[in-house]
Amino acid sequence: METGETLTLRRIARFWAPLAATWLMMSVEGPFLAAVIARLGEATFNLAAFGVAFSFAMLMESPIIMMMSAAVALVGDRHSFLLLRRFAYALNAAITLAMAVLLLPPVFRFVAERLIGLPHEVAQLTHVATAILLPWPAAIGYRRFFQGILIRSHLTRRVAYGTVVRVLAMAVTALGLYLFTTLPGAFVGAAALAAGVTAEAVASRFMARAAVLALLREGAARMPGPPLTTPAIVRFYVPLALTSVLTLGVNPMVTFLLGRSRAALDSLAVWPVVTSLVFAFRSTGFAYQEVGIALLGDDRRHVAVLGRFAELLAAATAGALAVVAFSPLAPAWFGTVSGLPPELVGFGLVPLRILCLMPALEVLLSFQRALLVHARRTEMITWATAVEVTGIVAVMALGVGAFDLVGAVAGAAGVLAGRVAANTFLARPAMFRPAA
Repeated sequence: METGETLTLRRIARFWAPLAATWLMMSVEGPFLAAVIARLGEATFNLAAFGVAFSFAMLMESPIIMMMSAAVALVGDRHSFLLLRRFAYALNAAITLAMAVLLLPPVFRFVAERLIGLPHEVAQLTHVATAILLPWPAAIGYRRFFQGILIRSHLTRRVAYGTVVRVLAMAVTALGLYLFTTLPGAFVGAAALAAGVTAEAVASRFMARAAVLALLREGAARMPGPPLTTPAIVRFYVPLALTSVLTLGVNPMVTFLLGRSRAALDSLAVWPVVTSLVFAFRSTGFAYQEVGIALLGDDRRHVAVLGRFAELLAAATAGALAVVAFSPLAPAWFGTVSGLPPELVGFGLVPLRILCLMPALEVLLSFQRALLVHARRTEMITWATAVEVTGIVAVMALGVGAFDLVGAVAGAAGVLAGRVAANTFLARPAMFRPAA
């Protein structure tokens, strides 16, 4: 989006900060819900069940999660808005149907017990928790479409306001069920997540109404160039959807390998707690993809200053996580804040330390993806994600199968190795500037 102003680090920070705050607030969900679940009965079983159910929900939402980037990049007038909205709604219906099929008892038993190898008690908890999360994928798709409209209109603060609504709805639901019901912890966590994201979807649509009306009004400016078409959307979006499917689809693969590792149940229980903490430090980097797409400008005129901001952000976030991981703050977080039993605290320290570089690598990946989306070279993003997933699964399988590592340690090593491979793969394509 061109504004005619010189882009500075300060302007980037003002644009990025509300989006970063959005991701930071969402990063609170995992640790908060893990702490609630850990304080209810049968904490290990319920933490494991919630982690697996959340992985299923994330896999189902994966085709729609890039809709925010698509809206920022493609919507510019009435025609493009209506066409992309119709595409988003159709995709929402398809992923909801797919999740309903997964929930059929014979299908779910086969996936959870035979493929993943969950104990029967954990599989039963996981089934109900996943059913509670059925509204999650469509609500995510709906709100990400309208959040994209807000971002392209430079209304990033409203995106953050919507996330405030989400976190409050999640917290109120979780605490209410914790205090006034006897539901298992996995059910409490799933219900809180579903309530939060549904509230955020409604709030995002409400706050985007003025931006939508501006796009729909008669006489509104039209985008230059040929009108957007459905085939053009498909060509642009399918690589992004495949990227998300591969990225989020790796979670069930990791869960599968954790379930077959040494100390499997302990690894399944501690994995969501570790990854939630790492997510908090990675989260500000997630926001940088939309920042780059929106602010790069014609002919990538702002690439240098955006790159400089990315360097500063990467150093700050990775450094902050390292301070936590290699100090007494980490055991305090796992034991006191997250409420893990003492025997599980030690399981979390090594994986956390292995993952210290992930925040910096996340910023780099977001910047690389922004450059490629801006250039409409989305297929390279898919290839990089395939490289990453291959690296994760290969390293983790080697750690579990050949070296008999504790599952959580093998998982952390795989995640780090896969991300380094993806960043390396994108280094040249992201900086390549196709001829005009």
